[in-house]
Amino acid sequence: MDNSASPFPSIAAMFTSRVAESGDAVAFSHPVPDPSGEGEVWATLSWAQTLDRVRRVALGLHSLGVTSQARCAIASSTRIEWILADLGVLCAGGATTTIYPSCTAPDCAYIVSDSGTMIAFAEDDEQVAKLRRQRAQMPGLSRVVAFEGEAGGDDDWVIPLAELEERGARLAAERPGLFDELVASVRPEHLATLIYTSGTTGRPKGVRLDHANWVYEAEALHALDQELRERGHALITGDDVQYLWLPLAHVFGKVIQVSQLRIGFRTAVDGRMDRILDNLAVVRPTFMAAAPRIFEKVFNRVVMQAKEGGAARYRIFRWAVGVGDRVARGREEGREPAGVLAVQYRIADRLVFSKLRARFGGRLRFFVSGSAPLAPEIGRFFYGAGITILEGYGLTESSGATFVNRPGQVRFGTVGLPVPGTEVRIAEDGEVMLRGGGVMRGYHNLSGATQAVLTEDGWFATGDIGVLEDGRLRITDRKKELIKTSGGKYVAPQGIEGRFKALCPYASNLVVHGDRRPYCVALVALDPEAIGSWAADNGRGGLDYAALTREAAVRELVQEAIDALNRDLPRHETVKRFTILPSDLSVEEGEITPSLKMRRRAIEEKYRDLLDAMYEGTVQSL
Repeated sequence: MDNSASPFPSIAAMFTSRVAESGDAVAFSHPVPDPSGEGEVWATLSWAQTLDRVRRVALGLHSLGVTSQARCAIASSTRIEWILADLGVLCAGGATTTIYPSCTAPDCAYIVSDSGTMIAFAEDDEQVAKLRRQRAQMPGLSRVVAFEGEAGGDDDWVIPLAELEERGARLAAERPGLFDELVASVRPEHLATLIYTSGTTGRPKGVRLDHANWVYEAEALHALDQELRERGHALITGDDVQYLWLPLAHVFGKVIQVSQLRIGFRTAVDGRMDRILDNLAVVRPTFMAAAPRIFEKVFNRVVMQAKEGGAARYRIFRWAVGVGDRVARGREEGREPAGVLAVQYRIADRLVFSKLRARFGGRLRFFVSGSAPLAPEIGRFFYGAGITILEGYGLTESSGATFVNRPGQVRFGTVGLPVPGTEVRIAEDGEVMLRGGGVMRGYHNLSGATQAVLTEDGWFATGDIGVLEDGRLRITDRKKELIKTSGGKYVAPQGIEGRFKALCPYASNLVVHGDRRPYCVALVALDPEAIGSWAADNGRGGLDYAALTREAAVRELVQEAIDALNRDLPRHETVKRFTILPSDLSVEEGEITPSLKMRRRAIEEKYRDLLDAMYEGTVQSL
């Protein structure tokens, strides 16, 4: 599949076409304060109303000097204003630079300066303050547009979003045809987005993605849906309702956003992670995309609640999970439960699984998982409960959606088949190579880095190690993260770490270490919510997180999971010793990326003394 088959030269044109087709249909819903002053309600925007606001934003940017491919940054969590700003930038002919709201002020300044950003959208006073502190380092940044908070100050460097829209409205009245002219001028080869990889090592690199990249992604997912319909399934259709919380600064969120323009489904937008479960019951989505950590946290909560219900309830839960696992494995092979298993499954569904599905609103068709590996055991747990998780794979450099499991063709442990138009091959050293319409045009201002990963004939070296099984891709590890013990044995840590999290509901992360060492050891980070719940039920509710990590009973909980993990591992992959960390891994401490991937080297450096101690025979306590 190539973009010549698409009627749309740009995402801007795709958006205006969607408005023409869908008009008064609801495009977005988003939380707003209840007029009564208590709580929140969900407001809606039709496609036509969305266009009105996007037009004002685009023309407001044009009045401030935004021209073709001029960069405009967005430093914000996921919210409706992020989407309106991004579409406004694209329709004005500009290019969006994404900034995670968790970025430090110096990192913000680096991204703004490196990208050549001239206008920045900032979510609130906190984000505005970061930019103010670094203003001298960003001489090219002419204006900041605030979504909320106290704009203004001693000058007009910061203006509220409402003022930008007022500027646009005035220009629209003066030049009624200008917006359409701007949209028509955007070409496939024009830069659309600069996404700075959060990176597990080193400084972030700006990935250049043009309109053709995004049009390809949207068309590929649309073509995939048409392909599945012929087989009696469907991926995403115009009748779906999405719940969107993913960071739109990340390519995973962005590809879902542009796909909505092609397909026309409705999206409920709220980026607050602590509101996900509550909102699902209200929004009642038919699909949602998420990182594996979300599924791990739900799994941990379900297990903990079952344990808290007493020994009898927990035995029923474990029995139901076992039944669900057998059903899930059968469905992976195309078999529905029959006979005694079918009867057992109906009972397990009534006692356990139906209650879990109800938490997600009762209409959910599937989840999409990406950004990091999903443990097969957790995938099968949900699948057995009647909740399908379609794991996919892609990188910022490949515009996100590159592989995905299909409904009715799920194979846990794989990331599925390539989306239409993507080619894949495995290099001699096992590295996954990709070619297709989603592959980036290069890294911004980094020609050497671009040449290191892009061949002249368009193949992109992903840095991931994988194998193809009946056309499905199985990612085994990151090329740079493979462990080679001093005995010459290779260990792929990601798979081990994922399996552990399915075995230990109290853990948030396991970090396997052993490169050039005689054996593997691990650092364990506990899930604050799960271990806090355990503590309250076991007479230790007065202890804080750090104190709990030093409790012998907590160590026994982790040891049981380590023992279960080791039973199914080759000897050279087993975890010989472990240390429980005094705090969970965090974005703020630089231990995980905003997309929830571990920064392995940073963690190993920070806890070097603990790692060394596990090879000396004594584990130090913090």
